[in-house]
Amino acid sequence: MTSTPSGAASGATATVRARRAVLAVAIAVSVLAVILVLGAWRNDRIIGSDTGTATAEVLSAGSLRSAISFVTPDGVTHNPELGVLYPTGLTVGQRIAVEYARSEPDLVRVTGRDARVAIVPAGSVIVVTWMIATPILLYLRRRS
Repeated sequence: MTSTPSGAASGATATVRARRAVLAVAIAVSVLAVILVLGAWRNDRIIGSDTGTATAEVLSAGSLRSAISFVTPDGVTHNPELGVLYPTGLTVGQRIAVEYARSEPDLVRVTGRDARVAIVPAGSVIVVTWMIATPILLYLRRRS
């Protein structure tokens, strides 16, 4: 019966914990990216089931969030708190066609854009995450 020095045992334990942590983070990031796409698809389904259309003015523009203002046929002005879905490429002052859920007018997207716009960025996040995690996991595996 051979005993291992406590330093070697604690080093192996630390390596196992590190592998589990890296794996947990990579899985969590991947799951969140998938949830993002599923959420976008869900929003599109809601908009598609009860679609209203309007012309909106872009109040502020960013790659992740753009604020807009539009008027529904009942004369109510809407400024969706979370902005417009799929805002890439918008500029301040631009007038754009939007589609919104009539039952929930704060849920609005740029006309012609849908959840497919989210697939490439989410897929890229997953690929980059695993491109970083895989070599780390392989290194930690060899180390243990």
